[in-house]
Amino acid sequence: MKSSYFKSFDQAELLYRVWNYQKGQKALVVLHRGHEHSERLQEMATDPQFADYSIFAFDLRGHGHTKVPVSPKFMDNVRDLDCFVSYIRTEYAVETKDVFVIANSIAGVIVSAWVHDFAPPIAGMALLAPAFEIKLYVPLANQMIALGTKLKKDLVIQSYVKAKVLTHDVEQQQAYDADPLISKSINGALLVDLLKAGERIVDDAAAIDIPVIVLSAEKDYVVKNSVQKQFFVSIASKLKTFITLRNFYHGILFESNRQKVYTYLKDFMTKAYARQRPEKGLEPDEFSVKEYEKLYHKVMPTAEKLNYAFQKWTLGKIGSLSHGMNLGLQFGFDSGISLDYVYRNEPKGRLGLGKIIDKGYLEAIGWKGIRIRKQHLLRLLEENIAQVKSTGRPVKILDIAGGTGNYLFDIKEKYPEVEIVINEFMLPNIAVGEKIIKKKGLQGIRFTNYDCFDPETYSKLEFEPNIVVISGIFELFGNNEMASRAVHGATSICEENSHLVYTGQPWHPQLKMIAYVLNSHQKKDWVMRRRSQKELDRIMAYNGVIKERMLIDDYGIFTVSSGAVKTG
Repeated sequence: MKSSYFKSFDQAELLYRVWNYQKGQKALVVLHRGHEHSERLQEMATDPQFADYSIFAFDLRGHGHTKVPVSPKFMDNVRDLDCFVSYIRTEYAVETKDVFVIANSIAGVIVSAWVHDFAPPIAGMALLAPAFEIKLYVPLANQMIALGTKLKKDLVIQSYVKAKVLTHDVEQQQAYDADPLISKSINGALLVDLLKAGERIVDDAAAIDIPVIVLSAEKDYVVKNSVQKQFFVSIASKLKTFITLRNFYHGILFESNRQKVYTYLKDFMTKAYARQRPEKGLEPDEFSVKEYEKLYHKVMPTAEKLNYAFQKWTLGKIGSLSHGMNLGLQFGFDSGISLDYVYRNEPKGRLGLGKIIDKGYLEAIGWKGIRIRKQHLLRLLEENIAQVKSTGRPVKILDIAGGTGNYLFDIKEKYPEVEIVINEFMLPNIAVGEKIIKKKGLQGIRFTNYDCFDPETYSKLEFEPNIVVISGIFELFGNNEMASRAVHGATSICEENSHLVYTGQPWHPQLKMIAYVLNSHQKKDWVMRRRSQKELDRIMAYNGVIKERMLIDDYGIFTVSSGAVKTG
C-alpha cells in the first residue's frame, strides 16, 4: 500500500491510498462511510477477489489523516471525488471508463450525485447501504438541526450510531471503538445539506444510466431501505441489481459475512466492465422528454393548476411594483435584459413594498444559481484565455447567443486585447449591449444579428474564433437536432486547438412554477426542456467537443463545462 496527498479543487490536500497498482489494470475507487477513513479499507483492498484491480481510496475532509476540516457544503465532497478521479487519470494513467466506484452510506450519496451531476463515463458504481435518507429517531429532528445550524453555523451533531449496530463481527466492533481516527460527530450544516442532496438525487434518479448495484442491509438502523429501493426502481440503467443482504447491519464492508459481499461486487463488476457501450448520438433522455411534455400540456391535478393560475394572476396584478418582475413581464424572464438585472442583484421597486418584493424575487434559488453560473463562466473563460495566450495566438471569442453581452463586457475590460463577437437574435438585447459599447468606448467587440440554429449563420460572421460560448440557450429548445446544428456551425469555423464553454441545467427545483407563472422572451409560457449533463455532453461529443472540465453550484442546478474542439 502507498499513501500520499492530492490537491482538490480548492487546493486542499487530501490523503489517498493505493493498493495493487499496475498500469493498464481496471481500477476501483472505494469511498469509506462517514466517520471512518480509508485505512480501514485495507482488508477489502487486499482480498484475493480484487487482486486484478488497482485500488484507490482517499480520506474525506475532516476524516482520518486528511487535515482539511469538514466542509458544511455537501457538494464539496462531490467536487473532491471528481478531482480525485481526474488526478488518478493524470498521475496513474487510469482512464475514466476503466473506473468502478464502490461507496458505503454517506459516500453512496456522494458518488450518486457525482454520477448524476458530472456524468463521468465510468464503468459503474456499487452503493452499499446508501444514505439517501437517514433514520433520525427524535421527532422533528431534521427541522431542529436545520434551525440549530441557523443559530450556530458550526453546529456539531454527535452520532447515535454505535459499533454494535454497524456489524455483528465482535472483532470489528472492537476495532471501530478503539480507532482514534474515527470521528463520532458530524457537521450539522453538512447533515442538512446531505439530506437535501439525497432527496434531489432520488427524485431525479432517472438521469442515471450507468451500471449500478445496490446492496441493502436488511437490519439497517441508520438509513432507510425503502428510499434505496425508490432510487433503484427509478434509475434508467440497463444493467442494474438490487440485493437485500439478510441479517446485515449498516457497515456492510465490516459485517461477519463480508466475503459474500466481495463476491457480489466482483461478479457485478465483471459484467459492468464487459458490457457493450452503445454508440449514442442525439437521442434525448426519455424521462426528460416526458417531463417536458407534461409541463407543456399542463398534465397535473386541478388543485395545482389553480395554485399556479393564482400565482400568475398575482404576478400580473402586483409584479410591476418589483423592478425585476416588471422587466420580466415586459421582455421575458429569460431575456438578456432580465438576466442583466438579476446579475446586478440590487433590489428596486415602487411604493416601498416593491423593493421588498424585488428582494424576495432576486433571492429565488434559481437566480442565486444564475449568479453563480456567471462566476463559473468567467472562471472557465479566463482559464481558456490563458491557454490560448500560452500558444502565442490572439484570443478570439464567439458567443452564439450572447443576450446583452453582460459577462463578455467583464472579459473585455479585463482583457482589452481580446476580440469578441456576440451573436444575438433579439434586437432589444443588442440595443442594450451596443449602448454599453458606445458608452465605454470599447474596441474589438461587436454584435451580429443571426439565428444561432441556422447553419448558414456562421459563414456570415466572417470570424474564426478559438473560444466559443454557448450559454443558457439550449434549455429553451428541446430539439437535439437544433442544438447539434448550432454546435456544428460554431465549431466548423473554429481555429485548430479551440475551446468551447457551455452551460447546462441538469436539474431545477422550480420547473413547474417557471413554466406556469413566468413568461419567456417568446411571449409564451417559459417551459424548459432540461437536459441531464450526460445528454448535453453527448450532443457536444457528437460534434467533436470533448468535455475536460466542469463547475457546478452547490444546489446542483447549473453547470458550466469546457471542452476541447476537434476540427477537421
